[in-house]
Amino acid sequence: MSGKPVSLKVLAAHLGLTVGTVSRALNGYKDINRDTRDRVQRAADELGYRPNQNARRLSIGVPETICYLMPRYSSSLAQPFVAQLLQGLGEALSKRNWDLLVSHAESSKDELAQIDRLVRSGRVGGLVISRPLKNDPRIRLIQDLKCPFVVHGRTGSCDDYAWYDVDGDAAFVEAVNHLVSLGHSDVAFVGAPLQHQFAQDRLNGYQRAVVDNGLSVNPEYVQITDFSDEGGEIATNMLLDLPSPPTAIVCVSDMVALGAMAAIRGRGLVPGRDISVIGYDGLKFGTHSNPPLSTMAQPQAHAGRRLGDMLLSIIDGDDPKKHQELQRAHLLRRQSDGPMQPASAENTVSEREELQ
Repeated sequence: MSGKPVSLKVLAAHLGLTVGTVSRALNGYKDINRDTRDRVQRAADELGYRPNQNARRLSIGVPETICYLMPRYSSSLAQPFVAQLLQGLGEALSKRNWDLLVSHAESSKDELAQIDRLVRSGRVGGLVISRPLKNDPRIRLIQDLKCPFVVHGRTGSCDDYAWYDVDGDAAFVEAVNHLVSLGHSDVAFVGAPLQHQFAQDRLNGYQRAVVDNGLSVNPEYVQITDFSDEGGEIATNMLLDLPSPPTAIVCVSDMVALGAMAAIRGRGLVPGRDISVIGYDGLKFGTHSNPPLSTMAQPQAHAGRRLGDMLLSIIDGDDPKKHQELQRAHLLRRQSDGPMQPASAENTVSEREELQ
């Protein structure tokens, strides 16, 4: 049916039912029998009825809007990481006809004020935050405000709130073990600022794997940089300037790994042939890098869907502590990792491709 949307009152008159009965049928109330609910839904579909969400929200006292707090990084707005996460989060919320609000603040102080204002205004029914600090003041504030929330990641202590995370420690153990199996003994790490728990976890995994493989942790091979491709490029240039540069590099993210490969190419070297590079995230743009980026992959859209489902369950009354989920990343080999080559070896790009 086209034209002006049909109101609830018109739909009820068409069916010969009261407005209250039709409303309860559309919202799945069990005191309305199944046949009536099905008949009402069929008529609503045929007539093109669409509920007035604002009126519904006012009547039940729930805003039905979730706010995602954008990570505070200068390049975050351009990161596919965020876009894929939001895609999954939006899919989860749309199943319940909830809306998604995205908020971004320039500083920690601004972000805390923003959270306080959003919750006290009654505009949001829950919050999702990403990339928490080891000791994150946002979590304490949201708990004090008694607003439902879920965290993408974990803090140093994470027993009393809901979170979804991927095991960064285990991922970097796997990445280093893989490179050692290819013959690399000089493996470097390019990481992010360590006030973030995810950055610490990934460094811990790298260091543990180096030791477990009977190698020494070389402090010069650990570079902490800005969480960006530019940071990765700067850090990798520092590694390449060492008297004994590494033959392989594991990077805290795919964005950082892109910068690492740019630095390697800038020296006339070929990533994956002369120096192996492994990123972390598994973002789609890695298939188009030069060469395609090997990475520890985590599905961001899936993470967004899980975060949305978990938060809606908490809003419905679940104990947040029941919603704590740790997933594993998996090695996705493309062309930026390969066997250790003797210093004198001269391999062509075509020879590198034959190794894949």
